[in-house]
Amino acid sequence: MKFPSVKGFRDVLPDESARWSWIEQQARAVFQRYNVTEIRVPIVERTSLFTRSIGDTTDIVEKEMYTFLDRDGTSLSLRPEGTASVVRAYVEHAVAQREPVSKWFYLGPMFRRERPQRGRLRQFSQIGIEVIGRDDAAADAEVLLLLYDLLESLRVSGVEVQINSLGCPKCRPRYREILTAYGRARHEQLCENCQRRLERNPFRLLDCKTPSCQQATADAPTMLDHLCAECAEHFAAVRAILAREQIEASVNPRIVRGLDYYNRTAFEVLAPGLGAQNAIGAGGRYDGLVKDLGGPDIGGVGFALGVERLVMVLPEMEVGHLPEVFICPLGTAAEMEAMHLAHRMRREDMRVEIDAGSKSLKSQMRRADRSGARYVLIIGEEEVVEQAATVRDMVAKRDHPKAIPLALSGSELRTALARLGEQAAASA
Repeated sequence: MKFPSVKGFRDVLPDESARWSWIEQQARAVFQRYNVTEIRVPIVERTSLFTRSIGDTTDIVEKEMYTFLDRDGTSLSLRPEGTASVVRAYVEHAVAQREPVSKWFYLGPMFRRERPQRGRLRQFSQIGIEVIGRDDAAADAEVLLLLYDLLESLRVSGVEVQINSLGCPKCRPRYREILTAYGRARHEQLCENCQRRLERNPFRLLDCKTPSCQQATADAPTMLDHLCAECAEHFAAVRAILAREQIEASVNPRIVRGLDYYNRTAFEVLAPGLGAQNAIGAGGRYDGLVKDLGGPDIGGVGFALGVERLVMVLPEMEVGHLPEVFICPLGTAAEMEAMHLAHRMRREDMRVEIDAGSKSLKSQMRRADRSGARYVLIIGEEEVVEQAATVRDMVAKRDHPKAIPLALSGSELRTALARLGEQAAASA
């Protein structure tokens, strides 16, 4: 291969792309029911946006971002996640001045230069939402209810949502001191990464996947045991709303999230069958981020789902768009009729494929069979004269000579084909 794709970047061919499109369609339908509207943000941002919002001690900023200098010397980065860009847009366009609460969704590619693995590439796609302008527990619960509705719409089974509270600036500093002291006492048992993180971001000790670290921190103190009264009340209220809606979300005190802007409610979405890296999405609350980026002091909460991993856990189903009809013309005059018929049918919202170019019927039928269309309209010289196409039912394996008048409208054609299908079923 002369020009292979870059490591960690891959093509999504039409068969798989149909599943991506189906996921996006389902997501848009659910978002619409929750009155969440779409925002589209640039792929490239100033590097400082991410170092300020995500945190300069995170793995993403330290070693995973695709960063380069523009011609004027400005440091730019391909976006590694969506929340920072969405909040930047919210602040830049002074949205708070014209609407008290903004509920936005986004979808598109993100970029991180980490080790490629199953379902986790250097270019990956996310679907996410952000609710900006609310700091109440009901907002967190509504986001989680939307998440559950979306997963149900996608027919994904066996999914587990785990939640935790990360506290706030009032109660987290004391817990940080306690956790740091705990880690120092077990310094030799920690992996090299966690030894480095210990002083700069000790919370990451809790989500390290290295067996030695998991063993060393098995009985580590949790944030839940050190929440202030307000954070404890907030977390209890989120859980109460979910319980009222019969939504099961298990508490996992080791969820810490890898981005510095998270506080209070945090959650992860886990799916079976993906191995150790079984998270298909995550999210939480980020009060303070809007203010930190130059906006008002208001709250925010949201989540993001990885499309590649969603595709991997979708149930087996046909989500492609097969042609309703495949047209096979035989000869120049028939080709003119077939093109006219196909164009009219397509304008009437029918999915039609046509094979032209003076090919043999045998060759065209092979392609028609591969297309997945149930009905093939064959138009030869006799069909042109009589202005009626022969229908071949690819399921019933039978022909209906000159059964379809070429002058039928799209709706009339659908009805006629359905009638032929019913006849075939009745005689089977």
